[in-house]
Amino acid sequence: MAESEEEDVLVQRVVKDINNAFKRNPNIDEIGLILCPEARYNRSPIVLVENKLGVESWCVKFLLPYVHNKLLLYRQRKQWLDREALGDITCTLLLLNSDFTTAWNVRKELLQCGALNPERDLYLGKLALTKFPKSPETWIHRRWVLQQVLRECSSPSSDRKKQGDSDLRDAAERTQLSERLHRVLHDEMKVCADAASRYPSNYNAWSHRIWVLQNMAQGNLKVLHDELSSLREWVSMHVSDHSGFHYRQFLLKALVRELSQSMHHHHAPRPSLGISSPRSPSPDPQPGHPHHQGNGEATAAAPCPSPATPEDQSSVPAVPQLFHQEMELCTDLIQSFPGHETLWCHRRHVFYLWHHWRRDHDHHDGQDCGNESPQLNHTDAGLNSHPHTASPRGVGLDRVESRNGQAQEGQNTMEVDGVGVLDPRETKRLKRGPPDPCPPALPSEHGFIASILDGCRSPEQGCFALAYRKWLDSVIGQ
Repeated sequence: MAESEEEDVLVQRVVKDINNAFKRNPNIDEIGLILCPEARYNRSPIVLVENKLGVESWCVKFLLPYVHNKLLLYRQRKQWLDREALGDITCTLLLLNSDFTTAWNVRKELLQCGALNPERDLYLGKLALTKFPKSPETWIHRRWVLQQVLRECSSPSSDRKKQGDSDLRDAAERTQLSERLHRVLHDEMKVCADAASRYPSNYNAWSHRIWVLQNMAQGNLKVLHDELSSLREWVSMHVSDHSGFHYRQFLLKALVRELSQSMHHHHAPRPSLGISSPRSPSPDPQPGHPHHQGNGEATAAAPCPSPATPEDQSSVPAVPQLFHQEMELCTDLIQSFPGHETLWCHRRHVFYLWHHWRRDHDHHDGQDCGNESPQLNHTDAGLNSHPHTASPRGVGLDRVESRNGQAQEGQNTMEVDGVGVLDPRETKRLKRGPPDPCPPALPSEHGFIASILDGCRSPEQGCFALAYRKWLDSVIGQ
């Protein structure tokens, strides 16, 4: 009995030390276990060095059962704990075992009654993910907390109408809410990136990242394009991470969808991409009303959806340029890192998206689309004709290679500021600059495969190239 009382006193002291460590340093960014089979010194097992919190492993066998039993007794209403004690117990328990659902549910109750701050609870989840980066319960709880943040940012609108506040105060409050959402969104992207780096092919982290963009940055071209650009370096360093490339495919599909919607806002149907993104919300959710995703989880729509502004559209490349840049990235990675199936699967997916977008774009707009969108003139010819007859910026090239190897003169006259350029010397002068990128095409893909097979030294690379050629012929070349 005395030994048990000593253990309880020891564990209570450790729980206090953990909470005091957070009070002394609110910027702790990582937790971990320090391998120490037994207590060697008469000191606290909690070690705080700079922004890193360590727990000596010898105390875990006493600490974890203690906080676990405390919480279960509270849930069974056999022992009373005040709100502060509940926060401390659940914090310690989740840092040691982040998949304990009961502890997260208790913190949900504390959040709903106002005893906890949503940002602080997101901070606890961030620390838990440094030790358990794939913890599904932690990611689920983060989504629940983010839904509360979205509701808090959307609810004050009705209160302001009742109070009759001035427009100036409304504008200031909207600015504060927008800054809060932007800060939370930025922090979530960092948390997801850190968890993805700690655990390879971390599906839970990448799925959460998709959820965040769908619910907090829906239709925001700048955020989507910034994510696509920032992820370029990451995928170049993780060429076998299927989940990371799947997230990049989601970004590409979302950008193409938004750009197509802005291009065809005068047309009734919107071109589909052939492949529906998983757990994608409805295109036009009602503000302030929750909607349901494919997994049945209710989500709150973003309070202030961000439509595509002219500034955003001007900063984002056109659809053909996006596909060209992505195919160029695939080419560089496949040539630099031979034998990685992930890269070939990503290239197949990108080309499939391009094929469907171009087919649907031609189907909905026909030849008249070139007058409204001069940067997309080259897409009017059809996928299987001569994809290289024009550049994605709408400036026709004078000579192109046809499929039989003969040179063909461009039929469209080059125009600058609306004036036809008929002087051959002037045309030659304009073509001295770097050529505009060409979109993906079936002949160019066959040429790429041939170049890979000619200099192939990896048997896996050769197998992937042949499989890609077979896929092109059977799916695209029909």
